[in-house]
Amino acid sequence: MAVPQQPGRPAPSTRHRLRPVATPGRPPNQRLVSASSKSSLPALTLGAIGVVYGDIGTSVLYAVKEVFHTGHVPFTQDNIYGVLSMFFWTLVIIVSLKYVVLVLRADNNGEGGLVAMLALASQAVKDKPRLRQVLLVVGIFGTSLFYGDGVITPAISVLSAVEGLEVVSPEFRHYVIPLTLVVLFLLFVVQKRGTGGIGRFFGPITLLWFIVIAVLGVMHIAGHPEILKALSPYYALLFIWHEPLITFIILGAMVLCVTGAEALYADLGHFGKRPIRLAWFSVVMPALTLNYFGQGALLLADPAAVQNPFFRMAPEWALIPLVLLATMATVIASQALISGAFSITKQVIQLGYLPRLNIQHTSVREAGQIYIPFVNWGLFVAIVLAVVTFRSSSNLAAAYGIAVTLDMLITTILTFFVIRYGWRYPLPLCIAATGAFFVIDFAFFSSNLLKLFAGGWFPLLIGGGVFTLMMTWKRGRELLNEKMRADAIDLPGFLDAVFVSPPTRVDGTAVFLTAERGAVPNALLHNLKHNKVLHAQNLFVTVRNHEKPWIGLDRRLEVEPLGHDCWQVVVHYGFKNDPDLPQALAQLRGRGCDMDPMIVSYFLSRDTVIPTMGRGMAPWREKLFAQMHRNASGVADFLHLPNNAVVELGSKIEI
Repeated sequence: MAVPQQPGRPAPSTRHRLRPVATPGRPPNQRLVSASSKSSLPALTLGAIGVVYGDIGTSVLYAVKEVFHTGHVPFTQDNIYGVLSMFFWTLVIIVSLKYVVLVLRADNNGEGGLVAMLALASQAVKDKPRLRQVLLVVGIFGTSLFYGDGVITPAISVLSAVEGLEVVSPEFRHYVIPLTLVVLFLLFVVQKRGTGGIGRFFGPITLLWFIVIAVLGVMHIAGHPEILKALSPYYALLFIWHEPLITFIILGAMVLCVTGAEALYADLGHFGKRPIRLAWFSVVMPALTLNYFGQGALLLADPAAVQNPFFRMAPEWALIPLVLLATMATVIASQALISGAFSITKQVIQLGYLPRLNIQHTSVREAGQIYIPFVNWGLFVAIVLAVVTFRSSSNLAAAYGIAVTLDMLITTILTFFVIRYGWRYPLPLCIAATGAFFVIDFAFFSSNLLKLFAGGWFPLLIGGGVFTLMMTWKRGRELLNEKMRADAIDLPGFLDAVFVSPPTRVDGTAVFLTAERGAVPNALLHNLKHNKVLHAQNLFVTVRNHEKPWIGLDRRLEVEPLGHDCWQVVVHYGFKNDPDLPQALAQLRGRGCDMDPMIVSYFLSRDTVIPTMGRGMAPWREKLFAQMHRNASGVADFLHLPNNAVVELGSKIEI
């Protein structure tokens, strides 16, 4: 059975929507923790520190080191001032102004992230179909790049933390990669247990991390307080003016200080705007600024510390505890990104760009806590490959940047269309609001292109592969639906013909899932042909997934009576709703249709796709789609159908 992906047509007047029936143990819209939850502001702020800022908080481990490691920046006092000033103002412009002030305003019913932004932008230009299609492709490409970032970020974060052992003793150098792989393996092994159990420790540990890095920074700033002069943009502008070519080159390393900036927006629905903003301005940005400037003060006093300025900041007795704390902080940062990969994958599946996968829920209370084995171990294999291939955080830094800066650029582009066509702001204001960010993002992206052959190809290869899979699946689904529509039989007319000489009616309720509303399901045809019976009640159910994050129970069902105890039912879900068909159909109970779960049977059509030569897709893409379709997890699991009530009837479809 193919779960259709596009919203249906407006309901005629003969159809009606059902009001929700309370279901014990579940929130009305199955939402995860949000800004409107019962959690207090301090608790949400602490959670935001742990989940949202774990990635950007660990950038102090490698950002300054990599800027000077390039060898392009002459090691002078003025250049240290200039580089630190650029670090500070990059945080101000990219994170504070772009993400915290502007992008966080673009919430989609309280949800954020590139998928939510894509939905907002596509809805804003829905009256411009060609532009909408272009934006959908651009947004999906940006979503694909997230997986490239999802491979590089855990690898560089954990590896850079374990590399602190080399500062303790050079003898530990041979153990860095094995220990990194062990830490990463343990991290991915525990994913199936869910984040609920360990999530409560994220905030306190990350808060301790920010306190420690702030204290380390203050210790060295106290010895060279003149370093604070670099807070002035004068030194950044002076450096750019005197060294424009070097500035362009080091932007590829400078972007490391904003790793995880996209998480600000992606986690909007989990915490809300106010906690995320409060956490940034009260804890995260001050701690990062103090540590960066502390590293600068250390370099003024000891230029040799440039090999690893972060760990050189600590006194010798604190090195091992700092390595352990840094490892925990990077594991937390990686955990947040892995959880984000699960969430985004589920959303993309429901938007129709990936086949159904086995999704396991790790919490009975929070629908957003999920585990996807295929994504989990796919990421792990790619991360291991990255660690073994690049072997050091410096080499991984060369691979990092292209995917992230391209995602940042795509976010800026989509934001323009949201504020221009969605919010109806004047064109000059929209250009002013996003134009400056576009120029800066493009400069960062262009600089990172210089690292393309030094490792930047790696995340692009991953993102390009995922994008190919997504677009192949989407196009294949369209071809499959076109074929099914061409061969479809009109359901009302078919039922009228059947009931002229009705077959034997048997007790119970039959639920036939159909991709196209108003079309006869193949499963019904096979059931009548082979079993020659019809159930006492028959529901013809179509599932619609929409470009909205949440659709509440009050808008879950559309029902159209077809006569003879038959009904056409359309079930609506947002891309963050948890599809549960039995729960949705339970709203029919007491409204003319007896949905006793003990006498309900679900009839599914298991289609086998046969690639053929023709005007569809390229032969290799048709074969790829057929393989993806064959390996997709069953619709019964995806819609939470009871295994002992499912009947599958097969058919072959040529595309």
